[in-house]
Amino acid sequence: MTPKIKVLQVIPKLGYGGAETGCYDIAHYLAEKDCGSFIATSGGQLLKFVKKDKVKIFRLPVHSKNPLLILFNVLALSILIVINKINIVHARSRAPAWSCYLACLLTRANFVTTFHGTYNFKNDLKKFYNSIMLRSKLTIAGSNFIFNHINENYTEYLTKKKKLRVIFRGINIDYYNQKNISILKQEKLRKEWELYPNRFTILMPGRLTSWKGQEKLIEALNILIEDYNNMNFQAIILGSDQGRKVYKKKLIDLIQRYRLGQKIKFIDHCKEMPLAYSLSDVVVSASIKPEAFGRVSVEAQAMGKPIIASDLGGSKETILKGKSGYLYKHDDPRHLAKNLNSVIELDQDTLHSIGNEGRKNISKKFDVEVMCDSTLREYKKLLNIK
Repeated sequence: MTPKIKVLQVIPKLGYGGAETGCYDIAHYLAEKDCGSFIATSGGQLLKFVKKDKVKIFRLPVHSKNPLLILFNVLALSILIVINKINIVHARSRAPAWSCYLACLLTRANFVTTFHGTYNFKNDLKKFYNSIMLRSKLTIAGSNFIFNHINENYTEYLTKKKKLRVIFRGINIDYYNQKNISILKQEKLRKEWELYPNRFTILMPGRLTSWKGQEKLIEALNILIEDYNNMNFQAIILGSDQGRKVYKKKLIDLIQRYRLGQKIKFIDHCKEMPLAYSLSDVVVSASIKPEAFGRVSVEAQAMGKPIIASDLGGSKETILKGKSGYLYKHDDPRHLAKNLNSVIELDQDTLHSIGNEGRKNISKKFDVEVMCDSTLREYKKLLNIK
């Protein structure tokens, strides 16, 4: 039977970020529901995991902001839409969204977007460029924070004919599950990272960039020692500098100044993030700018780990304050240190109870199945399919 719903998702690169994994998850979910599932992308590490017998991949330079390549993509996407009888085109980034928008005008396919971030703008031209994400029949916001950001900043692009809908991002709670962790792998990674078994382990995942707040964590750890005389800990800053050598050197210099070299380790990458979470006693998300969703907070809770996050953006929506984790003032390393000290002083039963609350929270609200099902229902509404 020819599937009634055929969806082409368009994303610059299929890597390991939130937008990319969401695209990957929905693509395979659609295939399981007997829908036609297609992805147009320029490449990416996640491509090798795509089940090619279920999801068809088109390699196009959709990552480019070059006007000529954007026009080339319009033509290429239009041909793909017509040949494959695609009726929904879902764009997940601004540059390819312009190509998708024009291709949908030419082919009369339904244009859908996901507004993944706050997309800073300093002038009207940049705001106009961002507005492509609201020129669709359906715009999906990944959190209430993004929904409010859109309503506060882009009212001139919102009309009754266009739908703005919140669909929380989801994660695979079977993958992020402490019960599925191999003890042998866990011990192997502990040895590779040279972690002490009896020290309280603090994990901070995220690429090395100033807005992720690695400096705040380092300052908080110094305060943890100086103000609370709490020294039985080790911290892992997990993430690549992605070429930001100057910033990494700044962090190393800060660590040396506070004499924390024996307390903090830098790890560039971990292939199995659930394994990394499993080695931690608490997870920190110290962003100094709002996270659109706050994936680290959700993954940590799914793994049954207490989370301490800055009081900005999506994390405020995903954490049950005082039950599954804690929020601290984003610009105050002393407040972060206070929260860290409080968690370190908790007994194992209480830590386990907080972890259980987090796991239940994510299973109920942020399971990938919920995200995929909600998205498919919205696709059906656009096509008037029951």
